[in-house]
Amino acid sequence: MDDRKLTLSVTGMTCAACASSVERVLSRIDSITKAEVNLTLERATISFPERYSESQIKECVNAVTGAGFGATELIPALKFRRMKEENVSKQLTRVIFSLSLSCIVFWLTMVGGDLGEWGSLNIRLFLAMILSTIVYLYCGFEFHRGAWKSIANRTANMDVLVHIGTSVAMFWSCSVTLAPIFSELPDFLRESNHVFFDGSSFIISFVLLGGYLESRAKLKATDSIHGLMKLQPRNARLVKDDGEIQEKIVDLVPRGSLVKILAGETVPLDGTIEDGIGLIDESMMTGESAPVPKGPGDSVVAGTIIMDTTMVIRTTSLVHETMLSKVIQLVEEAQMGKAPIQRLVDRVSGVFVPAVIFAAIIASSFWLIYADEFAPGSAMSSAEISVMVLVSTLVIACPCALGLATPTALVVGTGTGASQGLLIKGITALEKSHSTSMVVMDKTGTITSGRPRVKGINVVRGSREKILSISSGLEYESTHPIASAINSASSEYGCERYKIDSIRTFPGMGLSGVLNGVIVGVGNLAMMDHLEVEIPEGIEEEIRIRSTLGRTVILVSEDTKILGFIEVADEIRENSESSVSALQKNGIEVVMLTGDREEVASAIAATVGIDRVISEVKPHEKAEAILDLQKVGTVAMIGDGINDAAALAVADVGIAMGSGSEIALESADIVLIRNDLSDAVAALDLGKATMNKIRSNLVWAFLYNLIGIPIAMGLFYPWTGELLPPSFAAAAMSLSSVSVVGNSLMLRRWGPN
Repeated sequence: MDDRKLTLSVTGMTCAACASSVERVLSRIDSITKAEVNLTLERATISFPERYSESQIKECVNAVTGAGFGATELIPALKFRRMKEENVSKQLTRVIFSLSLSCIVFWLTMVGGDLGEWGSLNIRLFLAMILSTIVYLYCGFEFHRGAWKSIANRTANMDVLVHIGTSVAMFWSCSVTLAPIFSELPDFLRESNHVFFDGSSFIISFVLLGGYLESRAKLKATDSIHGLMKLQPRNARLVKDDGEIQEKIVDLVPRGSLVKILAGETVPLDGTIEDGIGLIDESMMTGESAPVPKGPGDSVVAGTIIMDTTMVIRTTSLVHETMLSKVIQLVEEAQMGKAPIQRLVDRVSGVFVPAVIFAAIIASSFWLIYADEFAPGSAMSSAEISVMVLVSTLVIACPCALGLATPTALVVGTGTGASQGLLIKGITALEKSHSTSMVVMDKTGTITSGRPRVKGINVVRGSREKILSISSGLEYESTHPIASAINSASSEYGCERYKIDSIRTFPGMGLSGVLNGVIVGVGNLAMMDHLEVEIPEGIEEEIRIRSTLGRTVILVSEDTKILGFIEVADEIRENSESSVSALQKNGIEVVMLTGDREEVASAIAATVGIDRVISEVKPHEKAEAILDLQKVGTVAMIGDGINDAAALAVADVGIAMGSGSEIALESADIVLIRNDLSDAVAALDLGKATMNKIRSNLVWAFLYNLIGIPIAMGLFYPWTGELLPPSFAAAAMSLSSVSVVGNSLMLRRWGPN
């Protein structure tokens, strides 16, 4: 955990202007280098140049609360979600109460018959005033309080618009209602019979309704990450040295412990199976629906489910080190990111509310002065038109939709990816994946499985068993993949492994040793040449032919004679050819980048349909090759995250097929948990889908304000004779933000093709 980054839970934010306000007050603190606020997650991430202290935490919390918002140190995610669910329930209660009173107010002001008078007061309007005042003061309390705190901090947000709009409507309506008993009030109030009690009440009701629907949608937006968090069991069964079982909180289980897991239970920590053979459901971690068979020696990760047997595992991690914890952390960090377009939106939101207030005052003043000229036949007075235009313009403007456009799509997109085994580490990866024109693939471990197998043993003299016995004796302690293939073949054939002395390694060529006083060797032609081994006629041609088939030939010698050669080939992954084809159909050029020989690389490339091959590239040269390719387009690099970590880092989009290895998690922008090349295609597709959602959200949010505000200002009133009622303006404003969140939620339906 980075002790230079502080994350706060922030409550009370309703729009992008609120988020900008929180960022502004935090940025004023001298010790802070950067502050970012996510409206959807309701979090503030604060960066310090060095480790932060308790006093700095308190200073940040006080700054946020002083701006009118709630702030605490980051509450555990599951607890925070429960709090949000409880808050949504309370919101619904307030919405029902507010809407009920608003409907009664509407009936009293628009439909209700003559209820008579009390003295000189109209009883119908007086009752409407009482009920709408309850809505204004009680149901709208949070808006008014937020507005005053915002003004006190010299900022402006949606609360300010709602507060001013409803206050103007209430002031006018109360003045008209009480005018008969206050002779000092102006004549235009006495003569008016137009009140906005229903408008004020419905504004608050619809904004509350929009907030409730928005809160529910935001909860759904975080369902994927919430689902991952719920996978972590709270307890584990520890197997003690004497065999006794002890129930223990998973946080207290040390690395290297034996843990017993019953059928149907969730694995609490990463580990390796010590006892038990059965099926593991990894669907929540990888998106793979089919259970995976596993037994002793196989690894399991926290959050997966043992389906049909009891297993004992030896833990290899602490609770905060598990793959599940890393996935959750990566997704949360990605969801806190901001796209350049969002930073532009934040700047717009900072001036949006003051600009709307200015526009509302200008429009209201215009109609107050020129109503008789531009709307001569209106049934409303110029003052009534002026008030309606002012209130509707203030209320219809919606900074919320702008503020939610990017973060909601980002949260849903990254969460959906995580549930499919695609870890997208940031907004930059999404943006770049949208414009990727070239995909560069490493060969070993990406296009191929990375686990070579012996495909043939060709005997020149001696026997197959002798060839394998000598080669496995020389290669026994080597960690090279080809050595592993030879050792596996020797075991499969039941061959004796010869004990060879004085083993020497010749980098890039092979190995030699002494067997019964005779020099034996294994390696390529250069190795045989070094050992002065006689090469029979036709062997070199045989090697060339095998190389064109994508096979590596390993020669085995005894004394100065060739015993034979072993053909080794890395198996091509099942989905490699279809994945390459899918990328090419999308107009993306596919390039193979490998350190292998040209003959082998070209053969494998031809098999999977890749036309361009860059071969015999050393690990440190791969990054340079990527930089050269970037001169002609946006490049995504797919590798295993180990010998091509530098290339993954310099690529526009680094995609690691590392099954979540430490290096892969650090080097890449996107990590494919399943180690499946088709997931790389899916990740690029998800990136495009998410960016398309962000763009469509922003287009809708800008268009809504661009069209709605002029209508509310009465731009078309001279021709239509209709003004937008404040209640309609409030409904439109609420629906705009809800529609943006709803559009983002459609990403949950995304699935890899």
